[in-house]
Amino acid sequence: MRNTLAVILVLNLVVVGVKLAIGIRTGALSVLGAALESGLDMLNNVVGIALVGVAARGPDEEHPYGHEKFETLGALAIAGFLSISCFELLRQGVNDIIGGETPRVPTKLELVLVVGTMAVNVFVVWYERRRGGQLQSAFLLADAAHTQSDTYVTAAALGSLLLTRMGFGVVDPLLAVGVALVIAWNGYQIVRGTIPVLVDERGVDAAEIRRVVGAVPHVADVRTVRSRGSASGVLFAEVTIGVDASTTVEEAHRIADAVEARLAEALGASEVTVHVEPA
Repeated sequence: MRNTLAVILVLNLVVVGVKLAIGIRTGALSVLGAALESGLDMLNNVVGIALVGVAARGPDEEHPYGHEKFETLGALAIAGFLSISCFELLRQGVNDIIGGETPRVPTKLELVLVVGTMAVNVFVVWYERRRGGQLQSAFLLADAAHTQSDTYVTAAALGSLLLTRMGFGVVDPLLAVGVALVIAWNGYQIVRGTIPVLVDERGVDAAEIRRVVGAVPHVADVRTVRSRGSASGVLFAEVTIGVDASTTVEEAHRIADAVEARLAEALGASEVTVHVEPA
């Protein structure tokens, strides 16, 4: 997975460089916004590479639940960067609309280069989806979905440059505002996905866990249920069950194993801790 992300990182770096250079030379805010959107893809790749290295260390004495929340903190940092950049893009777009500012006319070479960046985006989406399926990586598949939205933003930037060559440069700041709103939405999605992990929001409805555990033979009652999700999709659950007071230690252990297996089957990837008490 790390090699895949490294290849995608290099491609996104090239895309950001090209868009940034064209955006600065022409003054086209829509192109600068597209560069910002591609920059988000690049930062996601950096976070993904860091996650692979950190997650590989596994739990330790100081981090018994692993290191996955470092990815979540990184994602929040990206959201913070996005919010500042998005505000600046939106502010400049509104100022240009009011002031009637238009970008410089792009050259044919610059148009070709922007088309090239869009082709790179399409390739990255295809490559990331294929590798995500092969590696069964939710991170790669999610990042591919985000890169696909980057393709639409690039198409809008290309449309702005074409309209500028036709004498309709006034459209550029309007498109830049639209791009800023797309970026803001992506930032909101990042925050929406990271906050539940940071605050240990309930991973699964307690009633569902009680239903699954209660169906296990020899479980007299389900007393305490707690769960939380993680960045990688692993579910952590803690369950306290009651069994008949005459149950031996060996039998109780067997029942606890059955509860863990049933929850893993019903809820997917999970780490379950079962505490057994006499009914």
